[in-house]
Amino acid sequence: MAGVKALVALSFSGAIGLTFLMLGCALEDYGVTYDSDATSSACRELAYFFTTGIVVSAFGLPVVLARVDVIKWGACGLVLAGNAVIFLTIQGFFLVFGRGDDFSWEQW
Repeated sequence: MAGVKALVALSFSGAIGLTFLMLGCALEDYGVTYDSDATSSACRELAYFFTTGIVVSAFGLPVVLARVDVIKWGACGLVLAGNAVIFLTIQGFFLVFGRGDDFSWEQW
């Protein structure tokens, strides 16, 4: 039963994060338009590299766009809040459901 509660909480958290992201991109008032450890392997390091690039660009790009007045700071705040919630939800998923698995990253 605890697994179901955790899954529901993670789903709700993900939905909140997606709502923030959509509001940051869709609200007309904001002017957005259409226009490492020792046992690591090469695959794990590559995954860390791509994940870091995704996370940094997810937080950095809205700030850069707001700074050059492509989007307003309110939209930037909503996108940053949505990113934080989404990434924390993903991390929570791996913390809750990532244990007790037969899969090991060392296989790669």
